[in-house]
Amino acid sequence: MAQFLSAPRLALTLALSALLTDSATLAGGGGPTPAARPAASPATRTATFRNPVIDENFPDPHILRVGKTYHAYATNTANANVPHATSRNLLQWERAGDAMPILPTWAAGGRTWAPEVAKVGKKYVLYYTAQHADSGRQCIGAASATSPAGPFRDASSKPLVCQLGEGGSIDANPFLDADGKWYLLWKNDGNCCNQATNIYIQQMSSDGLRLTGKATSLIQNFELWEGNVIEAPSLHRAGGVYYLLYSAGPFDSTLYSVGYATAKRITGPYRKAPENPILVSKGKVAGPGHQTIVQDGAGRTWLAYHAWDEARIGDAVGYRSLHLSPITFAGGKVKVAAPSLAPQRAPTP
Repeated sequence: MAQFLSAPRLALTLALSALLTDSATLAGGGGPTPAARPAASPATRTATFRNPVIDENFPDPHILRVGKTYHAYATNTANANVPHATSRNLLQWERAGDAMPILPTWAAGGRTWAPEVAKVGKKYVLYYTAQHADSGRQCIGAASATSPAGPFRDASSKPLVCQLGEGGSIDANPFLDADGKWYLLWKNDGNCCNQATNIYIQQMSSDGLRLTGKATSLIQNFELWEGNVIEAPSLHRAGGVYYLLYSAGPFDSTLYSVGYATAKRITGPYRKAPENPILVSKGKVAGPGHQTIVQDGAGRTWLAYHAWDEARIGDAVGYRSLHLSPITFAGGKVKVAAPSLAPQRAPTP
């Protein structure tokens, strides 16, 4: 299994990729012989990469760019509440420890899920899901730090969002609107107990640590491909349109997929895309989902998501690795490249 790579291996990886690309082109039929074709200059070579970019267990990923460094966070492992990794190019990642080594008093350990980090003012706020010790349900908390690496601390005595009557609350997604207002999206965990699941949104205080106003339900699971659950909201605004990406279906199956809905106002109404789902299992890449949106150094937009190896999905040695696909938002439509293990154009650091 591939491990997180150190930065010096980047140059070697990209150099080899470019060399192999040039060699494959020269070997193709129907063109001039190798001796007749001029050598490509370094400036004309296109760097490539292969998925997965983290070939280890890294489920429910979120990526935040701070300066020239990318910070990735994932659902808990046996050794960390919030696994944290860093990269300079979205491709080679280094483990960076536990971003939140201590949970608040309201939370029990072992079920710390789906962390997302936003810079709110001068601080960084980590939104996470943890088990509410008193009820046993999953609820959402908020922790803060002065660095994206943490350590994040949550001194509150109760969760930020905890819809006990609707099965609990999970999968928080912070969003800064064009007018400078912060919002939080999440889903009620109704699929835990035979209830419907909704994606909610609610405005937050300017420090990102309190909810204000009332929660609004944006979409609910009712389409066949969604099954018993919609989850993992990711909100993106482009060209005056709000694009709400979400995952649906059983997470430990090939049915897990990504869809989207659009609206002209942040609180909706949202219309689900007729072409849903837009990211589905393909080949050995199974159950792609729990997506996050990130831009590279050239402003190109990528969808980062976890996926299983199809041969290992749901078994004792299966794990969800981190994948990247280019994605575009235009004219009320989302287009994303299908999951692939083949070489493709690399992000710009």
